[in-house]
Amino acid sequence: MWAYDSVFYQIYPLGMTGAPFENPGAPGSDPWKAAGEPGGAVQEQASAPSGVPQDPSGKPDGAPTGAPLPRRILQVLDWIPHLQKLGVDAVYFSPVFESDTHGYNTRDYRQIDQRLGSEQDFVRVCQALHQAGIRVILDGVFNHVGRGFWAFRDVQQQKWDSSYRDWFCLNFDGDSAWGDGFWYEGWEGCYDLVRLNLRNPEVTRYLLDCVDYWIDTFSIDGLRLDVAYMLDRDFLRMLRAETSQKKQDFFLLGEILHGDYREIMNDGMCHSATNYECYKGLYSSFNSRNLFEICHSLQRQFGPDPWCLYTGMHLMNFVDNHDVSRIASILTNREHLPLIYTLMFGMPGMPMIYYGSEWGAPGSKDQGDPALRPAFQLPQWNDLTEHIARLAAVRHDAPALKYGSYSHLLLTNCQCVIERDQPGVDRVLVCVNLDENEYTARFDAHAASAIDLLNGGHVNLTDGLRMPPYSSMMLRPEL
Repeated sequence: MWAYDSVFYQIYPLGMTGAPFENPGAPGSDPWKAAGEPGGAVQEQASAPSGVPQDPSGKPDGAPTGAPLPRRILQVLDWIPHLQKLGVDAVYFSPVFESDTHGYNTRDYRQIDQRLGSEQDFVRVCQALHQAGIRVILDGVFNHVGRGFWAFRDVQQQKWDSSYRDWFCLNFDGDSAWGDGFWYEGWEGCYDLVRLNLRNPEVTRYLLDCVDYWIDTFSIDGLRLDVAYMLDRDFLRMLRAETSQKKQDFFLLGEILHGDYREIMNDGMCHSATNYECYKGLYSSFNSRNLFEICHSLQRQFGPDPWCLYTGMHLMNFVDNHDVSRIASILTNREHLPLIYTLMFGMPGMPMIYYGSEWGAPGSKDQGDPALRPAFQLPQWNDLTEHIARLAAVRHDAPALKYGSYSHLLLTNCQCVIERDQPGVDRVLVCVNLDENEYTARFDAHAASAIDLLNGGHVNLTDGLRMPPYSSMMLRPEL
């Protein structure tokens, strides 16, 4: 599977491009078609229909009615050189389809959000990414839809007479907070997210047809499945079968927070799952100066013992994303920023970078989700970005970091040496010193010297490994 070799990059497009939080268009409207875009062809000066305020430049501020429709998604084109320089192999886009507000309350799975642009604009973005050797992953939000979803609006209007009433988990013996005349299930008590009935064959066929449309139209390479832990397991099996038949190497990543990830990550469902256990273990270990926590989690997940959970599997690793505070705002010591990325890239699994965090952008969850998803006109490059680019380059050329076993050769509160070993192929030592003092690590490296993969040159190991303050290394032992 190509994904196991890849470095991923997450973009939250509604935030990155400065789209307004509220979708100004009426549910069910398609201003691009109303503006006369023929056959989906790009119209540089298409006018918005009356009553749909948009802006001409893709910037957050609105513009009078009649201004050209926004084409914010095309801003991604300007980021492609940055992604290539960073060493990115695949971009995961958070929701791009028409929604009420934040993208996860879908109105229409077959329409690009009018705040971002047209279908042809996104086709252009996907084609450019593919031409640059970068694969495309979309957010598959299949557990719930928004109140503006076309089938739910039909139920609101037709009530019991709606042919879509069984598409949702609802009954007519109660009422919603909006006075709909019926009660329905929302996602974890959020009633702006209307739960779909994934036991209804009409619903599952509709969703699978939408995925087929995404593959045919945008040539996407995979899906990240929102709240996959809540998705009906039979639906997951159908999705895996459908997408594998449609595109042999189609990748499915499931979002799961707690429990045994194998519940959704197996040969019949998702290829991978989000590694929230190690996400917490990473920042917590650094802030508490207790690397035993993250190494215990890694040993529990990927160690050699028969009870280890995910040995040989490939989880998705990250230090932040669109749902949690950015790592620059979590770590109590900014000197640890490059070190935590070294450890994340050195762990078993696939690394994912969240847009903006590669240069240390802040963002705190206690300020609300929009603070985690800001607009950036252009990417930045600094020492942290350069360090992450070197990590990506090392990972691309080190089979052991993709497929090697896990063990730790040295572990203290503030230092660790992790061994990734693919016998007969490659061996890499991932070394971290999060202390403000120099440390000499003494361990059996089974070698007298090593190649410094991050900085170049050779390192002598006969008298121990000298680790400068706040340092990290990736070493390939020499025989």
